[in-house]
Amino acid sequence: MPIGVFDSGVGGLTVLKAMRDLLPNEDLVYLGDTARLPYGTKSPASINRYASQATLQLQQQGIKLLVVACNTASAVAIDALRKQMHPLPVIGVVEPGAMAAVESCPGGAHLVLATEATVQLGAYRNAIRERDAAAEVRELACELLVSLAEEGWTDGAIAEAIVRRYLEPLTEASYVADSIILGCTHFPLLRSAIEATVDAGTTIVDSASTTAAFARHMLDDDDLLNDQSAAGRLRLLATDGATRFARVGGRFLDENLVAADIELVDL
Repeated sequence: MPIGVFDSGVGGLTVLKAMRDLLPNEDLVYLGDTARLPYGTKSPASINRYASQATLQLQQQGIKLLVVACNTASAVAIDALRKQMHPLPVIGVVEPGAMAAVESCPGGAHLVLATEATVQLGAYRNAIRERDAAAEVRELACELLVSLAEEGWTDGAIAEAIVRRYLEPLTEASYVADSIILGCTHFPLLRSAIEATVDAGTTIVDSASTTAAFARHMLDDDDLLNDQSAAGRLRLLATDGATRFARVGGRFLDENLVAADIELVDL
């Protein structure tokens, strides 16, 4: 049985890549709802409906675990998706990132870099404070970093200058974060640029790798790990734009993709 991963677009491919690295023998099926992105501009009712439809498509693939690799859907629809998938497990990207931040810096100052929609939802802030009431949480919307990731401008002077510009108000206020949470699935691609512009003692919490580790732990606990010796198979599904999905998604997976690698589906 494969693991199902879905996102509103290509950003969740960073989670998929981390899962392939950590669970190389697992079969994976990824669905990007590219016809209806971004979810962050939609109402909660629409987000719940879109997420449910994407989950149903993956359920029809016979998955054993659902990974919601979309911060907006994780914040809005995770409880409804767990009811829909019961008794199979469902994990999002918010909870593993919040847990990793709290474990690394108890009572610390946490800075969440995310999209405007995720900041407005306050999902990371709430998840961190549920686990550590003493934590200080700030959230910063960094919309331009999404475009940098999709264009492949992820390191060097341009990326570092833009990250530095976003952080400038905090730097001028002498704010130093104990941890920085990459609260958008695009942002792990910019990790080197972010590390180059922050204090060397700051812990970087990567939502992709923390979600992959959480998924492995859950599969192990439920005795659902694939024991095959062969490398796992990968299927890539999208609801629109196979050519663009292949071009941008190839950067996220660090491999060459063509439109024929992407299966278009209708939700």
